[in-house]
Amino acid sequence: MAVKIRLQRHGKKGHPIYWIVIADGRSKRDGKYIEKIGTYDPNTNPATIELDFDSSIKWLEKGAQPTNTAKAILSYEG
Repeated sequence: MAVKIRLQRHGKKGHPIYWIVIADGRSKRDGKYIEKIGTYDPNTNPATIELDFDSSIKWLEKGAQPTNTAKAILSYEG
């Protein structure tokens, strides 16, 4: 099972809010996920990011691969 750290789109049309989740790589973008580790709101200035650092580090140590956007958010937050 290839586990990925990726974004799930939520919110209204034209006003997206993204959940940062741990999901199986074969599942749909907005499909089933294993764990929610944070949120990302690009509509505020600057963008609001809430992230559970301990959980994200735990999953990275287990071998979860972040997508390009998730990697940028994780590196921005530390």
